[in-house]
Amino acid sequence: MGSITAYESAAGKRYRVRYRKPDHSQTDKRGFRTKREAELFLASVETKKATGEYIDPTAARTTVDRLGQAWLASRTHLKPSSSYVYESAWRLHVKPRWGAAMIGGIRHSEVQAWITELSTGSESRKSKSPTIVRRCHDILAGILDSAVRDHLIPSNPARGVKLPRRNSREHVYLSNEQVAKLLVACGSHAAIVATLAYTGLRWGEATALRVRDLDTRRRRLSVVENAVYVNGAIVIGTPKTHERRSVPYPEFLSIPFAEASFGKGRDGIIFDDGQGGYQKTPTMAANSWWDRALVEAGLPIMTIHDLRHTAASLAVSAGANVKAVQRMLGHASAAMTLDTYSDLFDDDLDAVADRLHSAAFSSVGQILGNRSNDSDPTVIN
Repeated sequence: MGSITAYESAAGKRYRVRYRKPDHSQTDKRGFRTKREAELFLASVETKKATGEYIDPTAARTTVDRLGQAWLASRTHLKPSSSYVYESAWRLHVKPRWGAAMIGGIRHSEVQAWITELSTGSESRKSKSPTIVRRCHDILAGILDSAVRDHLIPSNPARGVKLPRRNSREHVYLSNEQVAKLLVACGSHAAIVATLAYTGLRWGEATALRVRDLDTRRRRLSVVENAVYVNGAIVIGTPKTHERRSVPYPEFLSIPFAEASFGKGRDGIIFDDGQGGYQKTPTMAANSWWDRALVEAGLPIMTIHDLRHTAASLAVSAGANVKAVQRMLGHASAAMTLDTYSDLFDDDLDAVADRLHSAAFSSVGQILGNRSNDSDPTVIN
């Protein structure tokens, strides 16, 4: 239990509270005008110590920079590409603004003002996309969440701020005829483009395919690796969801796969860069072969990743259900597939109604029809 002592100050009699923190070190708080105020403060301290809610006032002087480095290091679950974009957002946007700030002095209104400035820009700074703004907020809020859990601050001032709405870009869906024109325009890259358009693989998954991943008997691709270009180098890791999957491919891809694999060992990269290495994403270079192919084929501007949308669309039009599309694309759940491609399944609603009508009209439909034509709705002929 602590102690309360009186002392004289220039403003008159005041009271000091001495107490021990949970780590048994001694500290004090001065300046109470009445002994009653001092007693209430001491009682609250002892209660918080007993319930594990005590927060050391000196801990609030810890800086965001000090906690930020540890928070970033703890993001071991992130893929290399995600780790890089978070580190970049921390270095360029979060640390310059909040690095020297003490966590106990950060106010909710200050965080909101910062988010607004990032979103709208200022005289010295261009506005940032909603994705970048939200990523910056994730970093600051995540750091302060850790501080709350460690009992360094009582609450997180970054939570509850208004964030910009993400700009949802419309999906580009190519028809089989458009894909055919694109393949002609892609020339030597036609095989990998066709693979992306009819299997839904990500670029990094397709460029990481090895001969051993090709099952020609079952016409399946084993997706076990992902080759991602990160900060000037290609990093090899697991697929985006960390889950291996088996993806079927249409029979017309058998010949391109055979030609691309010819003369290569089991460990050879199927779609290599011509020298046995991994290809870089074509959309990273200005006027790339991908950009030129789109112009030649008369197609709208799109990224090579957009071919996943085409694969989903072509699969649904061929009769695939949402579960099949989920497994093909490697989504974590069918709900995620529906959220992403809900527009592709709109026609299914009409089909469901039509099938229900065909199945039930001879029984339920006729009964309802007879009731609607009868003057007494309670009598069924």
